[in-house]
Amino acid sequence: MDKSFAIAAIARRFELMRGRLDERQIREFAAVEARVWGYGGVHAVARATGLAINTVRRGVADVSQPPGAEGEKGSGRGTRVRQAGAGRRKLRDKDPALVGDLDALVAPFSRGDPMRPLRWTCKSVRQLARELQAMGHSVSPAKVAELLAEEGYSLQSHRKRNEGKGHADRDAQFVYINDQAAAFEKAGQPVISVDTKKKELVGPFKNGGREWRPQGSAEEVNVYDFIDPALGKAIPYGVYDVGLNEAWVSVGCDHDTSEFAVESIRRWWRNMGSVRYPQASKLLITADGGGSNSSRCHLWKWCLSQLSAETGLDITVCHLPPATSKWNKIEHRLFCHITQNWRGKALISHEVIVALIAATTTQAGLKVNAERDASTYNKGIKPTSDQMEAIPLTRAHFHGEWNYTIGRSP
Repeated sequence: MDKSFAIAAIARRFELMRGRLDERQIREFAAVEARVWGYGGVHAVARATGLAINTVRRGVADVSQPPGAEGEKGSGRGTRVRQAGAGRRKLRDKDPALVGDLDALVAPFSRGDPMRPLRWTCKSVRQLARELQAMGHSVSPAKVAELLAEEGYSLQSHRKRNEGKGHADRDAQFVYINDQAAAFEKAGQPVISVDTKKKELVGPFKNGGREWRPQGSAEEVNVYDFIDPALGKAIPYGVYDVGLNEAWVSVGCDHDTSEFAVESIRRWWRNMGSVRYPQASKLLITADGGGSNSSRCHLWKWCLSQLSAETGLDITVCHLPPATSKWNKIEHRLFCHITQNWRGKALISHEVIVALIAATTTQAGLKVNAERDASTYNKGIKPTSDQMEAIPLTRAHFHGEWNYTIGRSP
């Protein structure tokens, strides 16, 4: 049985029975559920019922004794039943100002002195407890955690949602790209999505994630992530075939320039594209608007014109509108799966990186070819004015700065 389902079932049973049970019977109920669960039952029942772990453990100890061993009712610890209203007073009742002071400390915006040191520190329960103790409250870190949960606080991490200022024609551009892709695919012409994946340090460095290994044999890596001059970085540039769910990744080791980007597309065409589309006369490229395939980069267009002349393809480019680079299909059809495949593995060499990328697959049938590109790509290269004027570039009527075709065909 699924653990989450089993815990929910215990919680439901406890909810139905709690009003009919006294203190001793509650402990016995929790103890029986814990023993039925087996290993880990105490923690599971405590989680399901909200009882303290020690309470569940006391119940387990009670029901483990033979009948009658605990003595007469009220004479032993295991059978004690409190009178109505008995028990320790809640801390929030004894110290009414506690919850307000705690809320002020953890509020998103400081309600007191903006220069208070805690505003600039990690607000752990231990740190909060120390601050509250300094304010005169008698409270432990465990109680702080309990109070935070009661007040509706929980541990939160950052969420990447702010993409920057959007463009008024954002949606219209996506409609245009979709129409172009549908037309190309209907005509049997290739449609690719391109981008550069995050650069990676090459060497024995920590890589996020975990993998199964024999106990006590964790892979040892460097403490500090200082780049190894001999190994440098890996620059994976991906070309994803939208229609066939196939990809090519060139792993560079120099600079992420437009020459490198177009060379990666060239290698995809030579090794995969020309084989898959022998009758192709056109190619549609979807790319974001920055980086080595920027819509404003002259070198990108000039290199594409060279590729067009070599292959005989009319190359149409559609750039994603500003602040939408993560919507590029290659991000969630290829790059995320590469990251998942090499999680917890040290990228100790370019050869290892190439092998890990090439081994990436999905249940949807993704196939990836990868190759190292050891070429040198100099930065700062700019085409001359004459070279730019010679580019056979036709801009679309709709946002010609984003949508254009390079090629000799009308």
